[in-house]
Amino acid sequence: MAAHTPGLAGLTRDIAISLLAEREVMPRAQIIAARVAELIPGSAVVLYLLEGKQQPAWAHKAVVGDVTLHRKGSIPRNAGALGQACARRASLVLSGSSTPRESYAHLDVRRTVVSLGYAPIRHHGDVVGMIEVLTFDRPLDATVLHELDPLLDYAAVALTSAVGYEDERNGQFATINRLTQLYDLERSFNSTLQMDQLLPIITSKIAEVLEVEAVNLWMEEEEEGGLLLVKQHGGDTTVQEGMHLPKGEGIAGEVSDSGKGVIIFNPSDERLVRRNGGAEPPPVRTLIAVPVLSQNYQVGVLEAINRLDGRSFNDDDGFYLGTIAITAGSALHNASLLEAERKIEVLETLVEVSREITSTLNLDRVLQVVVNAPQRIMAYDRAAIAIEQSGKLQLKAISGKTEVVASDPQVRRLRDIVEWAADAGNELFVAQHGNQVAADRQETVAKFQEYFAASGSRAFYAVPLRDDQGLLGILTFESRNPNFLSDAHFEFIKVLAGQATVAVRNASLYTEVPFIGVLEPLIQKKQAFMRMEKKRRTALAIAAAALVLFLAVCPLPMRVEGEAVVAPLDTARIQAEVEGVVRNVYVKEGDRVAAGAVLADMEDWDYRGALAGAEAKYATAVAAMNQALAANDGGEAGVQRVQAEFWQSEVERARARLEHTKLRSPINGIVATARVEELAGHKLEVGDLFAQVVDSSRASVDVTVDQQDLPLLRSGEELALKLESFPTRKFHGRVTVVSPAGTPQGDHRVFYARAEVPNPDGALRPGMQGMGKVWTGWRPAGYVFFRTPAAWLWSKIWSWVGW
Repeated sequence: MAAHTPGLAGLTRDIAISLLAEREVMPRAQIIAARVAELIPGSAVVLYLLEGKQQPAWAHKAVVGDVTLHRKGSIPRNAGALGQACARRASLVLSGSSTPRESYAHLDVRRTVVSLGYAPIRHHGDVVGMIEVLTFDRPLDATVLHELDPLLDYAAVALTSAVGYEDERNGQFATINRLTQLYDLERSFNSTLQMDQLLPIITSKIAEVLEVEAVNLWMEEEEEGGLLLVKQHGGDTTVQEGMHLPKGEGIAGEVSDSGKGVIIFNPSDERLVRRNGGAEPPPVRTLIAVPVLSQNYQVGVLEAINRLDGRSFNDDDGFYLGTIAITAGSALHNASLLEAERKIEVLETLVEVSREITSTLNLDRVLQVVVNAPQRIMAYDRAAIAIEQSGKLQLKAISGKTEVVASDPQVRRLRDIVEWAADAGNELFVAQHGNQVAADRQETVAKFQEYFAASGSRAFYAVPLRDDQGLLGILTFESRNPNFLSDAHFEFIKVLAGQATVAVRNASLYTEVPFIGVLEPLIQKKQAFMRMEKKRRTALAIAAAALVLFLAVCPLPMRVEGEAVVAPLDTARIQAEVEGVVRNVYVKEGDRVAAGAVLADMEDWDYRGALAGAEAKYATAVAAMNQALAANDGGEAGVQRVQAEFWQSEVERARARLEHTKLRSPINGIVATARVEELAGHKLEVGDLFAQVVDSSRASVDVTVDQQDLPLLRSGEELALKLESFPTRKFHGRVTVVSPAGTPQGDHRVFYARAEVPNPDGALRPGMQGMGKVWTGWRPAGYVFFRTPAAWLWSKIWSWVGW
């Protein structure tokens, strides 16, 4: 066979040039195998490399000739003839007839093998690869393999450097991937400040990026000491959410005490054995635990349990989880600050409510404060309070309403459920999640299924108002959100109920105190009337009766009037979404624009350049991926696919930023910014206001209403509007909403009736003033004439006599 290897020196020079043209393992291995096959005509050649540090195994990198491999994966280092040649660390030739088939069982050969040759590829004395040669026509001479030594020297250097290049590249890709994951994790962790929402985000996201079976988050307990498992994600059966771990016990306790992370590789570690409790197979096979720090203080411990691929954790995983724990600690710190701030807000609200309800004996005022004041800290849709009077529970106050209309169907429905809740005698909380109503009794479930379906609420909480004299009433809260109450809210309501009980009892007793002195002036007037002459007395009686009849029977239109101000119904603020200089402005003040119209554009060279660069890199990554697929290089194709997906997302981001350089109007309307055309050439930062567009097809009119007239107003009432700009023209509209809260104006408070007025010709413009009148229906003449003075007189009498 030696005669078949001429010109080896020239071939090694050529192969060196060919190898330098390639940088990756697979192309270089294919070149080497092809040259070996040229040097040994009629042979089949397979090139292997040893991969893996802990358990090295043969991985084939190139195949030439009439042979294939049975298995896709790697071959154990000591298996068969490959292991025999590796152990010898020198060339080996075996006869095909005398060599058992099991020695090369990894090969799929359809021809009779005459001989097998193995030439190890050594680098610095260590075997890093193997060339396997099969001949089918004639035996292989061992000297031929020795003549391959110069080629093998080139191969060792070329393949080792290619492996190093690929390892470095893959390491860079892994680093970029983890940096991207850390960025996404930071955004996810900082997406909410609600502690109950943040905890599941932390555990689920960590489980996702680390690809583990379970993640546990332990938090330090300041009062009792030790750790509390506040959130668990996945299937770790050795612990349960809500479990308390005494100080210094368990793996988490060890990390908490030392402040250092722990990585356990071996399932037989005594710490895991104690945790698993002898279960077979052990639930926890490998584990990472790291401390969670916030502002240089340790606040908890994070545990990651069992990799999904079955391998053990390594130091890189421990470092990565430790980095994530820093981000998690920062997010937990921010959420804890919000919780502390809310607790302070709850206490301040409680003190303020307590001061308000104890500073007055006006029962209506007390009830209104109790049902409305908690809205400062609680997001409920409706609160109500019912008081027991004359042995019957009566609904006295509803949040957002100045009076309780007993005939209203919603009020009747609420009254029925409040009476039913009062019969229970204890506090009651019922919530509906999806189609399931959570309650302790089937009767309660059935009752609230019907009530929730009719009212639209999804949660109902009732607490009785009770003192040493018995049941005084009941306080209720309801919301469309089944989770609208936190533990702090429950505590707040219970304290509020106790204070409200005392305040309502005092106000109720005060209203029952008789004040006979008020009747004495009436008795004196009656005696003076009776001493008058009969004719005069009769005439006065007839006149008084006629006047009373007129005032009581004759209907007059009732109107509530007040100062009116016109505001646009819809105003859009066009703000810069990217930083840049305004290049062109296409509109001026007063121009009418359509939704989506471009008002101006900004200099976009940088953004166009960024888009072009991203598209070029995306095209390069796609081309590289396709080239790798064509070369049957699955690993490289996967890497390039990740690159292509990354640059594709960058292209989309760059295209979105380029589109943001065009400032568009989101609505149909009129440009309301003065001298907007002068903004050309100005630099805008992100969020800077460029212009305002107002919708002039309709207008919103705010009519100032005195608080004494507030009970007369209802949504849907007709509005007549006179403006100073159009003294001879009258505009008409309808009231859409009455403000639920008053606004100070001088020494008294006013409310606003907001009406929607059609404005097809654009005559109404924001800022116009005038007078508005709201028609509230027909009322008796006496009501129309004397309602305001009667209310004023009544308030004065009450302030004097307290009745």
